[in-house]
Amino acid sequence: MTPRDASEPYGNRWSDLDRPPLNVGALRRGLVREGALWSRVDVVQRTGSTNSDLVARAAAGEAGEGAVLVAEEQTAGRGRLDRQWSAPARSGLFFSVLLTPREVPVARWGWLPLLTGVAVATGLSRAAGVDTALKWPNDVLVTVGGAERKAGGILAEGAGEGGVVVGVGINVSLRADELPVPTAGSLALAGAVSTDRDPLLRGMLRSLEEWYGRWRAAGGDAGACGLQETYAAGCATLGRTVRAELPGDRALVGEAVAVDGDGRLVLATESGVREPVGAGDIVHLRPAV
Repeated sequence: MTPRDASEPYGNRWSDLDRPPLNVGALRRGLVREGALWSRVDVVQRTGSTNSDLVARAAAGEAGEGAVLVAEEQTAGRGRLDRQWSAPARSGLFFSVLLTPREVPVARWGWLPLLTGVAVATGLSRAAGVDTALKWPNDVLVTVGGAERKAGGILAEGAGEGGVVVGVGINVSLRADELPVPTAGSLALAGAVSTDRDPLLRGMLRSLEEWYGRWRAAGGDAGACGLQETYAAGCATLGRTVRAELPGDRALVGEAVAVDGDGRLVLATESGVREPVGAGDIVHLRPAV
Protein backbone atom coordinates (compact mmCIF):
# COMPACT_ATOMS: atom_id res chain seq x y z
CA MET A 1 0.00 0.00 0.00
CA THR A 2 1.32 3.44 -0.90
CA PRO A 3 1.39 5.76 2.12
CA ARG A 4 -0.77 8.86 1.93
CA ASP A 5 1.05 11.99 0.79
CA ALA A 6 0.97 14.32 3.80
CA SER A 7 0.12 17.21 1.48
CA GLU A 8 -2.91 15.44 0.07
CA PRO A 9 -6.25 16.56 1.58
CA TYR A 10 -8.16 14.08 3.68
CA GLY A 11 -11.26 14.93 1.68
CA ASN A 12 -10.00 12.98 -1.34
CA ARG A 13 -11.91 9.73 -0.90
CA TRP A 14 -9.44 7.86 -3.08
CA SER A 15 -6.25 9.05 -1.37
CA ASP A 16 -5.87 5.55 0.10
CA LEU A 17 -7.71 2.79 -1.72
CA ASP A 18 -7.26 0.39 1.21
CA ARG A 19 -8.52 2.92 3.76
CA PRO A 20 -10.94 5.40 2.19
CA PRO A 21 -12.57 8.00 4.44
CA LEU A 22 -16.06 7.54 5.77
CA ASN A 23 -18.94 8.88 3.69
CA VAL A 24 -20.63 11.17 6.21
CA GLY A 25 -23.49 12.02 3.86
CA ALA A 26 -24.39 8.36 3.39
CA LEU A 27 -24.08 7.71 7.13
CA ARG A 28 -26.50 10.52 7.92
CA ARG A 29 -28.98 9.36 5.31
CA GLY A 30 -28.86 5.82 6.68
CA LEU A 31 -29.02 6.61 10.39
CA VAL A 32 -30.71 9.95 11.06
CA ARG A 33 -34.42 9.38 10.47
CA GLU A 34 -37.70 10.54 11.94
CA GLY A 35 -38.36 8.59 15.13
CA ALA A 36 -34.88 7.02 15.19
CA LEU A 37 -32.48 7.23 18.12
CA TRP A 38 -29.65 8.79 16.15
CA SER A 39 -30.24 12.52 15.91
CA ARG A 40 -26.91 13.71 14.54
CA VAL A 41 -23.78 12.15 12.99
CA ASP A 42 -20.53 14.13 12.80
CA VAL A 43 -17.21 12.91 11.44
CA VAL A 44 -13.96 14.71 12.29
CA GLN A 45 -10.63 13.98 10.66
CA ARG A 46 -8.52 13.92 13.79
CA THR A 47 -9.05 14.39 17.51
CA GLY A 48 -7.65 13.33 20.83
CA SER A 49 -10.72 11.49 22.13
CA THR A 50 -14.26 11.35 20.78
CA ASN A 51 -15.48 10.60 24.30
CA SER A 52 -13.88 13.74 25.72
CA ASP A 53 -15.18 15.83 22.83
CA LEU A 54 -18.74 14.57 23.11
CA VAL A 55 -18.80 14.97 26.90
CA ALA A 56 -17.72 18.59 26.36
CA ARG A 57 -20.38 19.15 23.70
CA ALA A 58 -23.05 17.74 25.99
CA ALA A 59 -21.90 19.98 28.86
CA ALA A 60 -22.10 23.01 26.55
CA GLY A 61 -25.60 22.08 25.40
CA GLU A 62 -24.34 21.41 21.88
CA ALA A 63 -25.38 17.74 21.75
CA GLY A 64 -28.48 15.81 22.78
CA GLU A 65 -29.44 12.17 22.98
CA GLY A 66 -28.53 10.26 19.87
CA ALA A 67 -25.56 12.43 18.91
CA VAL A 68 -22.80 10.38 17.26
CA LEU A 69 -19.22 11.62 16.93
CA VAL A 70 -16.78 9.67 14.77
CA ALA A 71 -13.06 10.31 14.25
CA GLU A 72 -11.01 9.13 11.29
CA GLU A 73 -7.98 9.26 13.57
CA GLN A 74 -7.88 9.35 17.36
CA THR A 75 -4.60 10.34 18.99
CA ALA A 76 -5.48 10.10 22.67
CA GLY A 77 -8.21 7.48 22.84
CA ARG A 78 -8.77 6.05 26.29
CA GLY A 79 -9.86 2.74 27.69
CA ARG A 80 -10.68 1.90 31.27
CA LEU A 81 -8.41 3.58 33.85
CA ASP A 82 -7.13 5.95 31.14
CA ARG A 83 -5.26 3.26 29.23
CA GLN A 84 -4.25 4.58 25.83
CA TRP A 85 -5.77 3.49 22.53
CA SER A 86 -4.36 4.64 19.17
CA ALA A 87 -4.19 3.39 15.58
CA PRO A 88 -3.29 4.67 12.10
CA ALA A 89 -5.75 7.02 10.41
CA ARG A 90 -8.82 5.31 8.91
CA SER A 91 -7.62 1.88 10.08
CA GLY A 92 -10.47 1.48 12.54
CA LEU A 93 -13.75 2.83 13.80
CA PHE A 94 -13.53 5.26 16.69
CA PHE A 95 -16.85 6.72 17.76
CA SER A 96 -18.88 7.91 20.74
CA VAL A 97 -22.61 8.24 21.31
CA LEU A 98 -24.61 10.28 23.81
CA LEU A 99 -27.43 8.47 25.63
CA THR A 100 -29.85 9.87 28.20
CA PRO A 101 -31.77 6.93 29.73
CA ARG A 102 -33.58 9.06 32.29
CA GLU A 103 -36.42 6.57 32.74
CA VAL A 104 -33.91 3.89 33.82
CA PRO A 105 -32.70 3.86 37.44
CA VAL A 106 -29.09 5.05 37.65
CA ALA A 107 -28.19 1.82 39.46
CA ARG A 108 -28.82 -0.04 36.20
CA TRP A 109 -26.69 2.22 33.97
CA GLY A 110 -23.74 -0.10 34.56
CA TRP A 111 -25.30 -2.29 31.87
CA LEU A 112 -24.64 0.31 29.15
CA PRO A 113 -21.07 -0.81 28.28
CA LEU A 114 -22.18 -4.46 28.35
CA LEU A 115 -25.21 -3.62 26.19
CA THR A 116 -22.89 -1.82 23.77
CA GLY A 117 -20.66 -4.88 23.64
CA VAL A 118 -23.60 -7.06 22.65
CA ALA A 119 -24.62 -4.52 20.00
CA VAL A 120 -21.10 -4.26 18.60
CA ALA A 121 -20.70 -8.04 18.45
CA THR A 122 -24.08 -8.45 16.76
CA GLY A 123 -23.46 -5.65 14.28
CA LEU A 124 -20.02 -6.92 13.32
CA SER A 125 -21.26 -10.47 12.91
CA ARG A 126 -23.85 -9.28 10.41
CA ALA A 127 -21.76 -6.71 8.54
CA ALA A 128 -18.25 -8.21 8.66
CA GLY A 129 -19.06 -11.90 8.81
CA VAL A 130 -16.60 -12.40 11.66
CA ASP A 131 -17.17 -14.17 14.95
CA THR A 132 -16.53 -12.08 18.03
CA ALA A 133 -16.60 -12.70 21.76
CA LEU A 134 -16.82 -10.37 24.73
CA LYS A 135 -14.35 -10.23 27.59
CA TRP A 136 -16.05 -8.81 30.66
CA PRO A 137 -16.42 -5.94 31.14
CA ASN A 138 -15.45 -4.02 28.00
CA ASP A 139 -13.28 -5.85 25.44
CA VAL A 140 -14.25 -7.17 22.01
CA LEU A 141 -12.29 -10.27 21.00
CA VAL A 142 -11.60 -11.95 17.67
CA THR A 143 -9.69 -15.11 16.82
CA VAL A 144 -6.45 -14.72 14.87
CA GLY A 145 -4.38 -17.80 14.11
CA GLY A 146 -6.29 -19.81 16.69
CA ALA A 147 -5.65 -17.30 19.48
CA GLU A 148 -7.99 -14.79 21.09
CA ARG A 149 -6.99 -11.21 20.38
CA LYS A 150 -8.44 -7.90 21.50
CA ALA A 151 -9.87 -6.03 18.51
CA GLY A 152 -11.87 -3.40 20.35
CA GLY A 153 -12.87 -1.75 23.57
CA ILE A 154 -15.75 0.17 25.09
CA LEU A 155 -15.72 3.04 27.58
CA ALA A 156 -18.74 4.68 29.26
CA GLU A 157 -18.48 8.05 31.00
CA GLY A 158 -20.98 10.33 32.69
CA ALA A 159 -22.01 13.41 30.73
CA GLY A 160 -23.67 16.01 32.92
CA GLU A 161 -27.07 15.45 34.48
CA GLY A 162 -28.74 12.32 33.14
CA GLY A 163 -26.35 11.58 30.30
CA VAL A 164 -23.80 8.91 29.42
CA VAL A 165 -21.27 8.98 26.61
CA VAL A 166 -20.31 5.51 25.38
CA GLY A 167 -17.20 5.23 23.24
CA VAL A 168 -16.22 2.37 20.97
CA GLY A 169 -12.90 1.64 19.28
CA ILE A 170 -12.58 -1.22 16.79
CA ASN A 171 -9.45 -2.24 14.86
CA VAL A 172 -10.70 -2.84 11.33
CA SER A 173 -7.88 -3.05 8.78
CA LEU A 174 -4.75 -3.09 10.95
CA ARG A 175 -2.04 -5.36 9.60
CA ALA A 176 0.15 -7.50 11.84
CA ASP A 177 3.04 -5.02 11.69
CA GLU A 178 0.73 -2.19 12.83
CA LEU A 179 -0.64 -3.83 15.97
CA PRO A 180 0.24 -1.89 19.14
CA VAL A 181 0.85 -5.06 21.18
CA PRO A 182 1.12 -8.77 20.26
CA THR A 183 -2.19 -9.54 21.99
CA ALA A 184 -4.12 -7.14 19.74
CA GLY A 185 -6.04 -8.13 16.62
CA SER A 186 -8.21 -6.67 13.90
CA LEU A 187 -11.21 -7.65 11.82
CA ALA A 188 -8.98 -8.03 8.77
CA LEU A 189 -6.60 -10.39 10.56
CA ALA A 190 -9.61 -12.38 11.80
CA GLY A 191 -10.74 -13.01 8.21
CA ALA A 192 -13.60 -10.51 7.95
CA VAL A 193 -15.44 -10.73 4.64
CA SER A 194 -15.65 -6.93 4.57
CA THR A 195 -13.56 -4.13 6.05
CA ASP A 196 -15.66 -1.36 4.49
CA ARG A 197 -16.13 0.89 7.50
CA ASP A 198 -19.35 2.56 6.34
CA PRO A 199 -21.57 -0.56 6.55
CA LEU A 200 -19.69 -1.73 9.65
CA LEU A 201 -20.48 1.50 11.47
CA ARG A 202 -24.09 1.51 10.32
CA GLY A 203 -24.46 -2.10 11.44
CA MET A 204 -23.12 -1.42 14.93
CA LEU A 205 -25.20 1.71 15.42
CA ARG A 206 -28.41 0.06 14.23
CA SER A 207 -27.78 -2.86 16.57
CA LEU A 208 -27.06 -0.45 19.43
CA GLU A 209 -30.31 1.40 18.73
CA GLU A 210 -32.22 -1.88 18.84
CA TRP A 211 -30.70 -3.13 22.11
CA TYR A 212 -30.86 0.26 23.81
CA GLY A 213 -34.54 0.53 22.91
CA ARG A 214 -35.29 -2.90 24.38
CA TRP A 215 -33.35 -2.19 27.56
CA ARG A 216 -34.91 1.23 28.04
CA ALA A 217 -38.42 -0.12 27.42
CA ALA A 218 -37.78 -2.69 30.17
CA GLY A 219 -36.76 0.02 32.62
CA GLY A 220 -33.16 -1.17 32.46
CA ASP A 221 -34.04 -4.72 33.54
CA ALA A 222 -31.38 -6.70 31.67
CA GLY A 223 -33.09 -10.00 32.43
CA ALA A 224 -36.50 -8.95 31.18
CA CYS A 225 -35.24 -7.61 27.85
CA GLY A 226 -32.99 -10.60 27.10
CA LEU A 227 -29.76 -8.64 27.46
CA GLN A 228 -28.40 -10.57 30.42
CA GLU A 229 -28.87 -13.92 28.68
CA THR A 230 -27.46 -12.70 25.37
CA TYR A 231 -24.41 -11.16 27.03
CA ALA A 232 -23.69 -14.36 28.94
CA ALA A 233 -23.96 -16.42 25.75
CA GLY A 234 -21.28 -14.32 24.06
CA CYS A 235 -19.01 -13.74 27.05
CA ALA A 236 -15.68 -15.55 26.73
CA THR A 237 -14.86 -14.86 30.38
CA LEU A 238 -17.53 -17.19 31.74
CA GLY A 239 -16.37 -20.70 32.58
CA ARG A 240 -12.76 -19.61 33.05
CA THR A 241 -10.72 -19.24 36.19
CA VAL A 242 -9.63 -15.63 36.48
CA ARG A 243 -7.79 -13.32 38.81
CA ALA A 244 -9.50 -10.02 39.57
CA GLU A 245 -6.90 -7.51 40.69
CA LEU A 246 -8.48 -4.98 43.04
CA PRO A 247 -7.36 -1.63 44.41
CA GLY A 248 -4.93 -1.78 47.32
CA ASP A 249 -2.96 -4.72 45.88
CA ARG A 250 -5.80 -7.09 46.68
CA ALA A 251 -6.87 -9.92 44.38
CA LEU A 252 -9.72 -12.40 44.07
CA VAL A 253 -9.32 -15.70 42.21
CA GLY A 254 -12.20 -17.87 41.12
CA GLU A 255 -14.17 -19.34 38.27
CA ALA A 256 -16.32 -16.82 36.44
CA VAL A 257 -19.73 -18.44 36.69
CA ALA A 258 -22.26 -15.72 35.88
CA VAL A 259 -23.01 -12.10 35.12
CA ASP A 260 -25.61 -10.98 37.66
CA GLY A 261 -28.58 -8.66 37.26
CA ASP A 262 -26.41 -5.62 37.99
CA GLY A 263 -23.85 -6.54 35.32
CA ARG A 264 -21.28 -7.72 37.84
CA LEU A 265 -19.07 -10.75 37.22
CA VAL A 266 -19.69 -13.50 39.77
CA LEU A 267 -16.62 -15.52 40.80
CA ALA A 268 -16.87 -18.87 42.56
CA THR A 269 -13.84 -19.08 44.84
CA GLU A 270 -12.09 -22.19 46.15
CA SER A 271 -13.75 -21.61 49.53
CA GLY A 272 -17.15 -22.10 47.89
CA VAL A 273 -18.17 -18.45 48.16
CA ARG A 274 -19.67 -16.61 45.21
CA GLU A 275 -18.22 -13.11 45.02
CA PRO A 276 -19.61 -10.47 42.61
CA VAL A 277 -17.18 -7.86 41.30
CA GLY A 278 -18.23 -4.73 39.45
CA ALA A 279 -16.36 -3.12 36.58
CA GLY A 280 -15.58 -0.14 38.80
CA ASP A 281 -14.04 -2.43 41.41
CA ILE A 282 -11.27 -4.00 39.36
CA VAL A 283 -7.90 -2.80 38.08
CA HIS A 284 -7.25 -5.83 35.85
CA LEU A 285 -8.99 -9.10 35.06
CA ARG A 286 -6.53 -11.78 33.96
CA PRO A 287 -6.49 -15.54 33.50
CA ALA A 288 -5.42 -17.20 36.74
CA VAL A 289 -1.98 -18.75 36.39
